[in-house]
Amino acid sequence: MPLKIVRNDIIKMPVDAIVNAANSALKMGGGVCGAIFSAAGIDKLQAECDAIGQCSVGKAVMTKGYDLPAKYIIHTVGPVWQGGRNDEAQLLSDCYLNSLMLALDRNLKSIAFPLIASGIFGYPKDEALNIAISSIGKFLLQHDMMVYLVVYDKKAFVLSEKLFNSIEKYIDDHYVEEHNFNRCRREIETFEHYQLHDEIVDITECKAQSYAEERPSSEKRSLEDVVAQLDESFAQMLLRLIDEKGFTDVETYKKANIDRKLFSKIRSDKNYNPSKTTAIAFAIALELNLDETKDLLSKAGYTLSHSNKFDVIIEYFIEDFNYNIFEINEALFAFDQSLLG
Repeated sequence: MPLKIVRNDIIKMPVDAIVNAANSALKMGGGVCGAIFSAAGIDKLQAECDAIGQCSVGKAVMTKGYDLPAKYIIHTVGPVWQGGRNDEAQLLSDCYLNSLMLALDRNLKSIAFPLIASGIFGYPKDEALNIAISSIGKFLLQHDMMVYLVVYDKKAFVLSEKLFNSIEKYIDDHYVEEHNFNRCRREIETFEHYQLHDEIVDITECKAQSYAEERPSSEKRSLEDVVAQLDESFAQMLLRLIDEKGFTDVETYKKANIDRKLFSKIRSDKNYNPSKTTAIAFAIALELNLDETKDLLSKAGYTLSHSNKFDVIIEYFIEDFNYNIFEINEALFAFDQSLLG
């Protein structure tokens, strides 16, 4: 099952377990911890926590959920940020993995995390986010569970500044290019030179831009391959690519952040038509280049366009050979776009 980033209040999540960013003494604290204790019932939850006694940094323990929609609360203790010199990254990763393994041992099917240690413990939010995504992603490649990363508001979700700036620049370069390209096309069709707001647009420059836009950024398949596969449906092409790329079905749907039941529907129905986000998720899972991705999307009636910010972000990651769907979703969420899978 997939990882989903959601904006919500964690105490309202109707899951098997929510995770509490606890302190070592398992006492009611502030922030997320205080909100969870209050919503669950302070006296009942504190009594069970006192019976457990304590929890070490990076470890996890479980209590009942009491008055919460969640059946259980998993309490984990994040590291206090000390500049990254005291194994904080490993301890924070342990918080996620130990919580997930505890849920797995109890046969829980769904779990919701806050961004652990990013509040009063002072862990930088961008680094805390990266560790959360990578730790949960690593677990989900091996196990089935519905995992939510719950963000209360946008301020609590901070993409790495370097990555954000890099994607933003790519969007500026390509998203704007599409509009300039369309303008140039109109000008090519009607004028040799055209004055717009005191700017002279040369037809030669427009043509050069036009041709550059139409050139593919990756090598195309042979004409023989294209013709041979014209009649393939999306499902048929997907299954063929899984075999050609040497992946297993399980590996593919996990890397695509896709539920096993949905994949079974696609495998059993050659005419299944997915959503665009699902189709792209499979392209990412199979590590397709840009040309192959567009081929697969076309089977479901979609394409990638520079006039769509979501599409430009997807293209950024494909051209950067980054096929980690959890990192891609992290970026899509930061730019208020739909998530994959």
